Amino acid sequence: MIVTDIAIPYGAYWSTPFARWQGSFAHLHSLKFAAHVAKGALQRRNLDVSVFDHAALGMSVPQRGAFFGLPWLMAQLGSENVAGPTISQACATGARLLQSVASTVREGDASVALAVAADRVSNGPHIYYPAPDGPGGTGEHENWVLDNFNCDPNTGFNMLKTAENVAAEYGLTTEQQNELTLLRYQQYEEALEDDSAFLKRFMDLPFSVPDARFRREQSVLQGDEGIFPTSAEGLAKLKPVMEGGTVTFGGQTHPADGNAGMVVTTPERAAELSRDRKVGIRLVSFGQSRVKAAFMPAAPAPAARRALEAAGLKASDLAAVKTHNPFIVNDLVMSQELGIDARKMNRFGCSLVWGHPQAPMGIRGVIELIEELVIIGGGYGLFVGCAAGDSAMAVVVKVQDAS
Repeated sequence: MIVTDIAIPYGAYWSTPFARWQGSFAHLHSLKFAAHVAKGALQRRNLDVSVFDHAALGMSVPQRGAFFGLPWLMAQLGSENVAGPTISQACATGARLLQSVASTVREGDASVALAVAADRVSNGPHIYYPAPDGPGGTGEHENWVLDNFNCDPNTGFNMLKTAENVAAEYGLTTEQQNELTLLRYQQYEEALEDDSAFLKRFMDLPFSVPDARFRREQSVLQGDEGIFPTSAEGLAKLKPVMEGGTVTFGGQTHPADGNAGMVVTTPERAAELSRDRKVGIRLVSFGQSRVKAAFMPAAPAPAARRALEAAGLKASDLAAVKTHNPFIVNDLVMSQELGIDARKMNRFGCSLVWGHPQAPMGIRGVIELIEELVIIGGGYGLFVGCAAGDSAMAVVVKVQDAS
């Protein structure tokens, strides 16, 4: 049976705080940690794991045993009969994960699906590739995280170079970047008001950090870890990282660790599983794009256009926009290309501020988008972000009164 509407039960989602790499989550196996968090989150939301007949795992940084992926995750949750894929698409993994489970529900192959995304960028694997026919039989090796940050094998350029290419093409100055960067940090401050009331809508705080064996509490986080105080004066003192460039360390995000999860289902089951049956949430459409080589921060705009076209919407129809912006350049380009006021994007913060743990980033972005729409009374929202390979994915959601 084909399902026309794909729904998310209100409140049936969660995210850990994001911790700057080599911080409070650096000792944790990301897949085991994701299972630990999901088990507790489901219990606190009165969701039994037996409700799921499909699941998918998103991760972009391998961990030991990750070959067994989603089935291992579900076994740790106490579900030995649920299968599904493990998905990796760099920073677009979260959006792709939602599209995958939504498609499975839409085709009638599942009724209630769980999407979990997890990455530990800290202490990434060092991989050796044997080459018995090579000189002396010596193979090749790579640092999974740092080597791939520093070089796209297609172009030979690092991520920062893609931002500088786009900044040059659009004539974006350091001053423009600093101005919008400061606003993004100010927007995040709203999420921290009233004892982090916004974050507590989906994040279990204070957050208990387990030890590596998941037997005792090692530390406690009050929220995202490793965010530097940012001021106009501080940003102005920073020099561009590349000689002759415009992008400073202030105008780019930082690597981080964390995980997030979300339930995707039919409207009927969503009403049963929702924290508030009066709130209806729909996954409306998705979009994907790839732009010319080494221009990654320009990719979100065409992905957003495709998602909007699929939904039959214009940018002016959007009530809220959330972006994954590893560089503030991303938002400046999105603003120009779609005619959206950059100052009205990313209320309550964004990945520029809270960090870059890759796979779970998109899930958290969509969660924050949903909660923002609930606060303002509903409407259409767009999440979009770039990914390695000069690509991007976008998601359109709708929040409405379902009473």
